[in-house]
Amino acid sequence: MKLLVFLAKGFETMEFSVFIDVMGWAKADFGCDVDVVTCGLSKTVVSAFNVPVLVDKTIDEIVVDDYDALAIPGGFEDFGFYEEAYNEKLLELIRLFDSQKKWIATVCVGALPVGKSGVLKGRKATTYHLGGAHKQKVLRNFGATVVNEPIVVDANVITSYCPQTAHGVALLLLEKLTSYREMSLVKEAMGF
Repeated sequence: MKLLVFLAKGFETMEFSVFIDVMGWAKADFGCDVDVVTCGLSKTVVSAFNVPVLVDKTIDEIVVDDYDALAIPGGFEDFGFYEEAYNEKLLELIRLFDSQKKWIATVCVGALPVGKSGVLKGRKATTYHLGGAHKQKVLRNFGATVVNEPIVVDANVITSYCPQTAHGVALLLLEKLTSYREMSLVKEAMGF
């Protein structure tokens, strides 16, 4: 199994690192066949709090057939998140993953590019719910049926409503890629 994690400029480090850790524990401690590949529009992506991350591949190098799932952490508007999260190359990548019914997992406002891509029209989803639920209104304007719950699954798309849900999304994605048993082993070993 291969998980592609897309990092847009201004991504939230905690929402990114949880996918690395959960899948890393699964592979290292339990022999799960899950590899993680990071990707961005450029080779170096700077997080919301100015942490530069060197990604494995740029988006132009990605072939969807090589991956089983896509994860998109959220980020901060003040650090330029939507400049890259709304880039047409990412939106098309999302459409391709969805057209093949591959898992797409997002944390917080990582759901907004999925919404903007059009794949959430008429589907249940959630995103950042605090601050007057402004981001949920944006998601609704993209055609999603907004559900104010921590984690929402509709078909092959997992969305969540704030950074606190990041570990839950990563564990749920691990379950979808492997099994409930393997996810439970990792969850217990990590102390959740």
